Amino acid sequence: MLDASIFVFIMDLNIRNLMPKTLDGQITMEKTPSYFVTNEAPKRIHSMARDTKLIVVVRNPITRAISDYTQTLSKKPEIPSFEVLAFKNRTLGLIDASWSAIRIGIYALHLENWLQYFPLSQILFVSGERLISDPAGEMAKVQDFLGLKRIVTDKHFYFNETKGFPCLKKPEDSGAPRCLGKSKGRTHPKIDPDVIHRLKKFYKPFNMMFYQMIGQNFQWEQEETQ
Repeated sequence: MLDASIFVFIMDLNIRNLMPKTLDGQITMEKTPSYFVTNEAPKRIHSMARDTKLIVVVRNPITRAISDYTQTLSKKPEIPSFEVLAFKNRTLGLIDASWSAIRIGIYALHLENWLQYFPLSQILFVSGERLISDPAGEMAKVQDFLGLKRIVTDKHFYFNETKGFPCLKKPEDSGAPRCLGKSKGRTHPKIDPDVIHRLKKFYKPFNMMFYQMIGQNFQWEQEETQ
């Protein structure tokens, strides 16, 4: 949910017929992390439903890359270290932008593809960091963007200290809250500070371009990353 995911809110009736049944007034949605970085996705979605509203969850690309690596490492413990995979040539400081964990975080590159088909007015960019620190605040923006009444508020969240993420609850419901699954909240491996420094230099111009394109500054350059 927090790694450059894109939520597609379906407005077209024919596509709705392929989705689970919803009641009048409900919004049909579909979410897949790979949409945002798949070259063919914008054109295909536009051809099916050009009025679709898009919500993209983004986070600091360095944290995102380390998280991506951590998930892969849990399934393939034999893979090389993050430091080895991140560089074409570490001595020269050449980052390997062909590695998917690095490439996905070049948000400006992927956004250019989407803007060929959708105006910025149909795209909302949500901060993955603030989804953790202020989930109700970010959800307020989402509800406003979709033209919905602000039903989801502070009372629907509590912070799970073990997972390090907020959990969703229904105040009127005594059932167990919904928390992120076992694959989320894994401890990240310790990364050499010099590697973090080099990645900050690599991503900075792309981040600046992204901020300019969307008119929003996530201030990732000011964060302590690990």
